[in-house]
Amino acid sequence: MSPEQQDPNIPLFVRTGINLASAGLGARALYASDEFFAPLNRMLQDQPAIFIPDKFDAHGKWMDGWETRRRRGGGHDLAVISLAAPGRILGFDVDTSHFTGNYAPAVMIEAANCDGDPTEETRWIEVLPHKALGASAHHYFNCKSFESWTHLRIHIFPDGGVARLRVYGIPELDPTEDGQDIELSAALNGGRILSFSDAHYGDYMRLLAPGRGVNMGDGWETRRRRTPGHDWMVIALGAKGRVNRCEIDTAHFKGNFPDRASIQAADLAVFGDGLTDAIVTDSMFWHTLLPEVKLSADTIHDFTSELADLGAITHIRFNIFPDGGVSRLRLFGRPEWSPGSI
Repeated sequence: MSPEQQDPNIPLFVRTGINLASAGLGARALYASDEFFAPLNRMLQDQPAIFIPDKFDAHGKWMDGWETRRRRGGGHDLAVISLAAPGRILGFDVDTSHFTGNYAPAVMIEAANCDGDPTEETRWIEVLPHKALGASAHHYFNCKSFESWTHLRIHIFPDGGVARLRVYGIPELDPTEDGQDIELSAALNGGRILSFSDAHYGDYMRLLAPGRGVNMGDGWETRRRRTPGHDWMVIALGAKGRVNRCEIDTAHFKGNFPDRASIQAADLAVFGDGLTDAIVTDSMFWHTLLPEVKLSADTIHDFTSELADLGAITHIRFNIFPDGGVSRLRLFGRPEWSPGSI
Protein backbone atom coordinates (compact mmCIF):
# COMPACT_ATOMS: atom_id res chain seq x y z
CA MET A 1 0.00 0.00 0.00
CA SER A 2 1.43 3.36 -1.01
CA PRO A 3 1.37 6.54 1.11
CA GLU A 4 -1.16 7.97 -1.34
CA GLN A 5 -3.43 4.99 -0.85
CA GLN A 6 -3.18 5.38 2.91
CA ASP A 7 -4.64 8.89 2.71
CA PRO A 8 -5.20 10.34 -0.78
CA ASN A 9 -6.28 13.69 0.67
CA ILE A 10 -3.00 14.68 2.31
CA PRO A 11 -0.83 17.22 0.44
CA LEU A 12 1.98 16.15 -1.86
CA PHE A 13 4.58 17.76 0.43
CA VAL A 14 3.61 15.31 3.21
CA ARG A 15 3.98 12.29 0.94
CA THR A 16 7.32 13.31 -0.56
CA GLY A 17 9.01 15.67 1.91
CA ILE A 18 11.30 14.88 4.83
CA ASN A 19 10.06 15.82 8.31
CA LEU A 20 12.78 18.26 9.34
CA ALA A 21 11.19 18.52 12.81
CA SER A 22 11.64 14.80 13.49
CA ALA A 23 13.29 14.05 16.83
CA GLY A 24 14.31 10.70 15.36
CA LEU A 25 16.34 12.53 12.70
CA GLY A 26 17.88 14.91 15.21
CA ALA A 27 15.48 17.86 15.66
CA ARG A 28 15.75 19.40 19.15
CA ALA A 29 13.48 21.38 21.46
CA LEU A 30 15.46 24.44 22.60
CA TYR A 31 13.09 26.76 24.44
CA ALA A 32 9.45 27.13 25.48
CA SER A 33 7.85 30.09 27.23
CA ASP A 34 5.81 27.57 29.19
CA GLU A 35 5.42 23.77 29.25
CA PHE A 36 3.48 23.32 32.47
CA PHE A 37 1.19 20.52 31.32
CA ALA A 38 3.35 18.80 28.69
CA PRO A 39 6.97 19.35 27.54
CA LEU A 40 7.93 20.75 24.17
CA ASN A 41 10.03 17.72 23.17
CA ARG A 42 6.91 15.54 22.90
CA MET A 43 5.75 17.72 20.01
CA LEU A 44 8.73 16.51 17.92
CA GLN A 45 8.24 12.77 18.43
CA ASP A 46 7.86 10.64 15.31
CA GLN A 47 5.10 8.35 16.54
CA PRO A 48 1.49 9.51 16.15
CA ALA A 49 0.14 11.16 19.28
CA ILE A 50 -1.77 8.87 21.65
CA PHE A 51 -4.40 9.42 24.33
CA ILE A 52 -4.49 7.50 27.61
CA PRO A 53 -7.80 8.32 29.34
CA ASP A 54 -6.81 7.50 32.90
CA LYS A 55 -3.22 8.81 32.86
CA PHE A 56 -2.48 11.84 35.05
CA ASP A 57 0.72 13.34 36.46
CA ALA A 58 1.53 15.93 39.13
CA HIS A 59 0.38 18.78 36.88
CA GLY A 60 -2.88 17.22 35.74
CA LYS A 61 -3.99 15.27 32.68
CA TRP A 62 -1.10 13.68 30.80
CA MET A 63 -1.10 14.83 27.15
CA ASP A 64 1.07 13.61 24.30
CA GLY A 65 2.37 16.90 22.92
CA TRP A 66 3.33 20.40 24.04
CA GLU A 67 0.80 22.09 26.32
CA THR A 68 1.07 25.38 28.22
CA ARG A 69 -0.92 26.54 31.22
CA ARG A 70 -3.94 28.85 30.86
CA ARG A 71 -2.77 32.44 30.39
CA ARG A 72 -4.29 35.04 32.71
CA GLY A 73 -2.11 38.09 32.06
CA GLY A 74 -2.21 38.58 28.30
CA GLY A 75 0.40 37.77 25.71
CA HIS A 76 0.96 34.37 24.07
CA ASP A 77 3.25 31.34 24.25
CA LEU A 78 6.11 30.45 21.96
CA ALA A 79 8.78 27.83 21.44
CA VAL A 80 12.07 27.48 19.54
CA ILE A 81 13.26 24.28 17.87
CA SER A 82 16.37 23.29 15.94
CA LEU A 83 15.61 21.41 12.73
CA ALA A 84 17.22 18.04 12.10
CA ALA A 85 19.09 19.51 9.12
CA PRO A 86 19.18 22.82 7.28
CA GLY A 87 16.66 22.77 4.47
CA ARG A 88 13.96 24.37 2.40
CA ILE A 89 10.48 24.04 3.94
CA LEU A 90 7.63 22.89 1.69
CA GLY A 91 4.83 22.79 4.25
CA PHE A 92 3.67 22.18 7.80
CA ASP A 93 1.39 19.77 9.62
CA VAL A 94 0.24 21.34 12.88
CA ASP A 95 -1.44 18.40 14.57
CA THR A 96 -3.78 18.94 17.54
CA SER A 97 -4.77 15.27 17.89
CA HIS A 98 -6.52 14.56 21.24
CA PHE A 99 -6.47 18.23 22.22
CA THR A 100 -10.17 19.10 22.32
CA GLY A 101 -10.94 21.74 24.96
CA ASN A 102 -7.28 22.65 25.35
CA TYR A 103 -5.88 23.07 21.79
CA ALA A 104 -4.07 26.22 20.66
CA PRO A 105 -6.60 28.31 18.67
CA ALA A 106 -4.02 29.83 16.33
CA VAL A 107 -0.39 29.48 15.23
CA MET A 108 2.28 31.56 13.50
CA ILE A 109 5.78 30.33 12.60
CA GLU A 110 9.04 32.19 12.01
CA ALA A 111 12.33 30.77 10.73
CA ALA A 112 16.01 31.61 10.99
CA ASN A 113 19.25 30.42 9.44
CA CYS A 114 22.12 30.57 11.90
CA ASP A 115 25.26 28.77 13.00
CA GLY A 116 24.72 27.34 16.45
CA ASP A 117 21.61 28.08 18.48
CA PRO A 118 19.72 31.38 18.09
CA THR A 119 20.63 34.43 20.19
CA GLU A 120 18.92 37.73 20.91
CA GLU A 121 20.50 39.09 17.72
CA THR A 122 19.05 36.34 15.51
CA ARG A 123 16.89 37.63 12.67
CA TRP A 124 13.56 35.80 12.39
CA ILE A 125 11.47 35.73 9.21
CA GLU A 126 7.77 34.84 9.10
CA VAL A 127 7.27 31.68 7.02
CA LEU A 128 3.71 30.87 8.13
CA PRO A 129 1.32 33.76 8.84
CA HIS A 130 -1.33 33.51 11.55
CA LYS A 131 -3.52 30.46 10.93
CA ALA A 132 -6.54 29.25 12.85
CA LEU A 133 -6.43 25.79 14.42
CA GLY A 134 -9.22 23.44 15.44
CA ALA A 135 -9.69 20.63 17.90
CA SER A 136 -8.04 17.23 17.42
CA ALA A 137 -7.11 17.56 13.74
CA HIS A 138 -4.22 17.76 11.29
CA HIS A 139 -3.79 21.25 9.85
CA TYR A 140 -1.78 21.33 6.61
CA PHE A 141 -0.23 24.62 5.48
CA ASN A 142 1.98 25.30 2.47
CA CYS A 143 5.19 27.26 2.93
CA LYS A 144 6.08 29.74 0.19
CA SER A 145 9.63 30.39 1.35
CA PHE A 146 12.41 29.18 -0.96
CA GLU A 147 15.27 29.83 1.47
CA SER A 148 17.11 27.32 3.64
CA TRP A 149 16.41 27.40 7.39
CA THR A 150 17.97 25.85 10.50
CA HIS A 151 15.59 26.91 13.32
CA LEU A 152 11.92 27.68 13.86
CA ARG A 153 10.08 29.85 16.37
CA ILE A 154 6.50 28.67 16.90
CA HIS A 155 3.93 31.10 18.33
CA ILE A 156 0.60 29.82 19.68
CA PHE A 157 -2.22 32.23 20.53
CA PRO A 158 -2.84 32.65 23.35
CA ASP A 159 -1.96 29.29 24.93
CA GLY A 160 -2.90 25.62 24.76
CA GLY A 161 -1.60 22.44 23.20
CA VAL A 162 -0.13 21.07 19.97
CA ALA A 163 0.30 17.32 19.73
CA ARG A 164 2.83 17.20 16.88
CA LEU A 165 4.57 19.68 14.61
CA ARG A 166 5.84 18.22 11.36
CA VAL A 167 7.90 20.38 9.04
CA TYR A 168 8.16 18.81 5.60
CA GLY A 169 10.98 19.91 3.36
CA ILE A 170 14.14 19.14 1.45
CA PRO A 171 17.37 18.92 3.46
CA GLU A 172 20.28 20.97 2.21
CA LEU A 173 23.02 18.62 1.06
CA ASP A 174 26.43 19.59 2.43
CA PRO A 175 29.03 20.15 -0.31
CA THR A 176 31.66 17.43 -0.51
CA GLU A 177 35.15 17.31 -1.89
CA ASP A 178 35.65 15.75 -5.31
CA GLY A 179 35.66 11.98 -4.99
CA GLN A 180 34.09 11.85 -1.53
CA ASP A 181 31.15 9.49 -1.08
CA ILE A 182 28.00 10.34 0.85
CA GLU A 183 24.97 8.33 1.92
CA LEU A 184 22.77 9.08 -1.09
CA SER A 185 19.73 7.37 0.41
CA ALA A 186 19.83 9.07 3.84
CA ALA A 187 16.77 11.07 4.85
CA LEU A 188 19.06 13.81 6.17
CA ASN A 189 20.55 14.07 2.67
CA GLY A 190 17.11 14.22 1.04
CA GLY A 191 16.40 10.52 0.45
CA ARG A 192 12.66 9.85 0.62
CA ILE A 193 10.27 6.94 0.38
CA LEU A 194 7.74 7.32 -2.44
CA SER A 195 5.75 4.09 -2.24
CA PHE A 196 5.72 0.54 -0.89
CA SER A 197 3.77 -2.69 -1.11
CA ASP A 198 3.07 -3.00 2.62
CA ALA A 199 4.22 -1.52 5.94
CA HIS A 200 2.03 -3.22 8.50
CA TYR A 201 4.49 -3.10 11.40
CA GLY A 202 7.10 -0.69 12.70
CA ASP A 203 7.91 2.75 11.31
CA TYR A 204 8.88 2.47 7.65
CA MET A 205 10.23 6.05 7.57
CA ARG A 206 13.03 4.92 9.88
CA LEU A 207 14.51 2.80 7.08
CA LEU A 208 16.48 5.87 5.91
CA ALA A 209 17.22 7.29 9.39
CA PRO A 210 20.69 7.62 10.94
CA GLY A 211 22.11 5.07 13.37
CA ARG A 212 21.04 1.47 13.95
CA GLY A 213 17.53 0.53 14.97
CA VAL A 214 16.87 0.45 18.70
CA ASN A 215 14.25 -2.31 18.51
CA MET A 216 12.12 -4.27 16.07
CA GLY A 217 9.67 -1.38 15.74
CA ASP A 218 12.44 0.92 14.47
CA GLY A 219 12.36 -0.02 10.79
CA TRP A 220 10.26 -1.34 7.90
CA GLU A 221 8.38 -4.59 8.44
CA THR A 222 5.66 -6.10 6.27
CA ARG A 223 2.93 -8.50 7.32
CA ARG A 224 3.35 -12.24 6.64
CA ARG A 225 2.75 -12.78 2.95
CA ARG A 226 0.07 -15.40 2.27
CA THR A 227 -0.07 -14.92 -1.51
CA PRO A 228 2.57 -15.28 -4.23
CA GLY A 229 4.94 -12.42 -4.90
CA HIS A 230 7.20 -10.29 -2.71
CA ASP A 231 7.31 -6.92 -0.97
CA TRP A 232 9.03 -3.80 -2.26
CA MET A 233 9.69 -0.13 -1.67
CA VAL A 234 10.45 2.71 -4.14
CA ILE A 235 12.90 5.36 -2.91
CA ALA A 236 14.11 8.66 -4.40
CA LEU A 237 17.75 9.34 -3.59
CA GLY A 238 18.72 12.68 -2.10
CA ALA A 239 20.93 13.41 -5.10
CA LYS A 240 21.70 11.79 -8.41
CA GLY A 241 24.81 9.69 -8.02
CA ARG A 242 26.77 6.55 -8.81
CA VAL A 243 26.25 3.92 -6.08
CA ASN A 244 29.33 1.91 -5.13
CA ARG A 245 28.38 0.45 -1.74
CA CYS A 246 25.18 -0.77 -0.09
CA GLU A 247 24.26 -1.78 3.47
CA ILE A 248 21.16 -3.77 4.41
CA ASP A 249 20.77 -3.93 8.19
CA THR A 250 18.35 -6.43 9.73
CA ALA A 251 19.04 -5.29 13.32
CA HIS A 252 16.60 -6.91 15.81
CA PHE A 253 14.83 -8.87 13.06
CA LYS A 254 15.54 -12.49 13.96
CA GLY A 255 12.57 -14.72 13.23
CA ASN A 256 11.14 -12.33 10.67
CA PHE A 257 13.99 -11.04 8.47
CA PRO A 258 13.62 -11.39 4.67
CA ASP A 259 15.14 -14.47 3.12
CA ARG A 260 16.61 -12.48 0.23
CA ALA A 261 16.80 -8.96 -1.16
CA SER A 262 17.59 -7.19 -4.42
CA ILE A 263 17.74 -3.61 -5.70
CA GLN A 264 16.73 -2.19 -9.06
CA ALA A 265 17.62 1.35 -10.11
CA ALA A 266 17.05 4.02 -12.74
CA ASP A 267 17.88 7.59 -13.68
CA LEU A 268 14.53 9.40 -13.67
CA ALA A 269 15.75 12.97 -13.78
CA VAL A 270 12.79 13.93 -15.97
CA PHE A 271 10.22 12.60 -13.49
CA GLY A 272 8.75 14.50 -10.55
CA ASP A 273 7.47 13.16 -7.23
CA GLY A 274 3.95 14.01 -8.36
CA LEU A 275 4.19 11.13 -10.85
CA THR A 276 4.56 8.46 -8.16
CA ASP A 277 2.09 6.04 -9.76
CA ALA A 278 4.00 6.16 -13.04
CA ILE A 279 7.32 5.69 -11.21
CA VAL A 280 6.02 2.62 -9.35
CA THR A 281 4.81 1.03 -12.58
CA ASP A 282 8.06 1.84 -14.33
CA SER A 283 10.12 0.43 -11.43
CA MET A 284 9.18 -3.15 -12.30
CA PHE A 285 11.38 -2.83 -15.39
CA TRP A 286 14.40 -1.02 -13.97
CA HIS A 287 17.87 -2.51 -14.32
CA THR A 288 19.34 -4.61 -11.51
CA LEU A 289 21.77 -2.79 -9.25
CA LEU A 290 22.06 -5.57 -6.65
CA PRO A 291 21.04 -9.10 -7.68
CA GLU A 292 19.17 -11.32 -5.24
CA VAL A 293 21.35 -11.88 -2.16
CA LYS A 294 20.75 -13.98 0.98
CA LEU A 295 20.10 -12.15 4.23
CA SER A 296 20.67 -13.17 7.83
CA ALA A 297 19.11 -12.30 11.16
CA ASP A 298 20.20 -9.19 13.09
CA THR A 299 23.12 -8.44 10.75
CA ILE A 300 24.65 -5.55 8.80
CA HIS A 301 25.11 -6.88 5.25
CA ASP A 302 27.71 -4.97 3.21
CA PHE A 303 27.68 -5.24 -0.58
CA THR A 304 30.27 -3.71 -2.90
CA SER A 305 31.52 -6.14 -5.53
CA GLU A 306 27.99 -7.43 -6.08
CA LEU A 307 26.77 -4.04 -7.37
CA ALA A 308 26.36 -3.50 -11.11
CA ASP A 309 27.71 -0.33 -12.70
CA LEU A 310 24.57 1.45 -13.90
CA GLY A 311 26.08 4.92 -13.95
CA ALA A 312 24.39 7.74 -12.05
CA ILE A 313 20.88 6.99 -10.75
CA THR A 314 18.11 8.92 -9.00
CA HIS A 315 15.67 6.21 -7.81
CA ILE A 316 15.79 2.65 -6.51
CA ARG A 317 13.31 -0.19 -5.97
CA PHE A 318 14.23 -2.23 -2.89
CA ASN A 319 12.80 -5.76 -3.12
CA ILE A 320 12.57 -8.21 -0.20
CA PHE A 321 11.68 -11.89 -0.68
CA PRO A 322 9.09 -12.86 0.27
CA ASP A 323 8.42 -10.49 3.20
CA GLY A 324 9.83 -9.48 6.58
CA GLY A 325 11.65 -6.66 8.30
CA VAL A 326 14.66 -4.45 7.54
CA SER A 327 15.95 -1.87 10.00
CA ARG A 328 18.10 0.32 7.73
CA LEU A 329 19.03 0.62 4.06
CA ARG A 330 22.04 2.71 3.05
CA LEU A 331 23.41 3.43 -0.42
CA PHE A 332 26.72 5.23 -0.68
CA GLY A 333 28.17 7.04 -3.67
CA ARG A 334 29.27 10.30 -5.22
CA PRO A 335 26.55 12.89 -5.87
CA GLU A 336 26.43 14.39 -9.35
CA TRP A 337 23.88 17.15 -8.80
CA SER A 338 22.12 19.05 -6.06
CA PRO A 339 19.28 17.55 -3.97
CA GLY A 340 15.65 18.40 -4.55
CA SER A 341 15.99 18.42 -8.33
CA ILE A 342 15.07 14.79 -8.95
